[in-house]
Amino acid sequence: MALRFFNTLTRALEEFRPIEPGKVKLYTCGPTVYNFAHIGNFRTYVFEDVLRRTLKYFGYEVTQVMNLTDVEDKIIRRSREEKLPFRSLTERYIQAFFEDLDTLNVERAEHYPKATESVDKMAEIIRKLLADGVAYRSEDGSIYYNIARFPSYGKLAHIEVGELKCGARVRQDEYEKESACDFALWKAYDAEDGDVYWDQYPDLGKGRPGWHIECSAMAIMLLGEHFDMHTGGVDNIFPHHQNEIAQSEAFTGKTFVNYWLHSAHLQVEACKMSKSAGNFFTLRDLTEQGHDPMAIRYLLLSAHYKSSLNFTFNA
Repeated sequence: MALRFFNTLTRALEEFRPIEPGKVKLYTCGPTVYNFAHIGNFRTYVFEDVLRRTLKYFGYEVTQVMNLTDVEDKIIRRSREEKLPFRSLTERYIQAFFEDLDTLNVERAEHYPKATESVDKMAEIIRKLLADGVAYRSEDGSIYYNIARFPSYGKLAHIEVGELKCGARVRQDEYEKESACDFALWKAYDAEDGDVYWDQYPDLGKGRPGWHIECSAMAIMLLGEHFDMHTGGVDNIFPHHQNEIAQSEAFTGKTFVNYWLHSAHLQVEACKMSKSAGNFFTLRDLTEQGHDPMAIRYLLLSAHYKSSLNFTFNA
């Protein structure tokens, strides 16, 4: 029996054909470690665990990479709020993340690279994009990716970029679908960053990487320039995964990934989960209420990963 997957890139159900017979290289977007992961995150992580187990069941040797985003806008804000060194903050939540994976019986990936340990590779990619004219330096010294130089930009999200406003760009790591703008690869140092910076002398200067370049660097380092599968939640399709494709393919000149799989959103009691609505729950919130972790795992798997899941306490 052949395995078939719905590929977000083509919007079609496709028979799975690995690049190397009998082996699968899989990249799964991991947590941004500034807080405990919530049950919406774990809906995706459990789906990826079932995907991994299915591939192994079908006889494939799986090499899975899950990144740990330990430098990003939200992390810096949280470390300032708590008056903690950012590495102390991230190590706390990295440890908690692994504990939560064990609680839900999620198999460990082969690699958990940290963004902070991959900055040299990010700088290498950015330097080549600059040299090739795909990236440019802004007035404040930050470096941006010029999406007009990548003709197929939008192909994963199936959006038409249309007429680009010359010079339109966005510095923050996360932004809305309507903002098809040049995005930051390297952020020049700002006083609000405190001690969170790297000095890539002499060309990139003092600053830190943007979120999107982090995953490209870690994936290429551990899985190569062209690999089989990349997964995440539907909220990653744009801009994050689209930006990964643009910067990776401009760097290598090769197809980045063959199959893209994305899990749908989780709702709580038929509403979007949010702290303001009072329906935001971490895994620890539920276990502290006495709910069995395997019941939680089972409920997270009770709907197809591409279908929205309504999490209710009655269920």
